[in-house]
Amino acid sequence: MFVSPAFAQAAGGTPGASSALPTLIFPLIIFAIFYFLMIRPQQRRMKEHKAMIEALRRGDQVLTQGGIIGKVTKVGEDGVVEVEIAEGVKVKIARHTITTVMNKTEPAVS
Repeated sequence: MFVSPAFAQAAGGTPGASSALPTLIFPLIIFAIFYFLMIRPQQRRMKEHKAMIEALRRGDQVLTQGGIIGKVTKVGEDGVVEVEIAEGVKVKIARHTITTVMNKTEPAVS
């Protein structure tokens, strides 16, 4: 009716010492794979997007996250950009919502 548990011991050495290394290596390998396939490319894209946003100038044609295409008429220092979406129609949008700069203007020659 009552069954007593049976314990087996590994031959030689301390029990469990050999299984600790593979237990630690597997999560490290998984993290390395995630880092090189997911985290690192995302960080690179974020850095490129930030550089693109900081390089915005008047006259650049941009595409917003909402799908609106317009020309930058004013770049504010407070994170707001004024975009002309049609003749005489200007909207203020947050700088970080610009996804793509479609046509860059030539820098002004001084």
